[in-house]
Amino acid sequence: MEDRPIPGISLIATPSGTGCLDCLGGDGPGWWLHLRRSAQCGHIGCCDSSPSQHASAHARTVGHPVMRSFEPGENWFYVHTTKKFFRGPRLPDPQSRPFEQPAPAPAGKVPADWREHLHR
Repeated sequence: MEDRPIPGISLIATPSGTGCLDCLGGDGPGWWLHLRRSAQCGHIGCCDSSPSQHASAHARTVGHPVMRSFEPGENWFYVHTTKKFFRGPRLPDPQSRPFEQPAPAPAGKVPADWREHLHR
């Protein structure tokens, strides 16, 4: 059986870091709840529960609709345009943020009332 490319998924793109690239770059309040990875380019963004929702913004503005969880122990994919979850191929390491990195993060940026700032 031959390997066939899956639209929106790159098997060579590595993660852009271990935290939300946009939050760390100063866009928004600077903290996140969970992380998502663009399956096409490796951009790490914050989830839709996070205040800034950078992963979905990346999907919309750059046109990379397939994302994968970047949380330890999670390997699901999600297509932003269809709102569907699926299991996909293993992407290049690392598979998640460091286990010892807290959620929410980064330490020192998360307000004491962080739960009040989440999107539900």
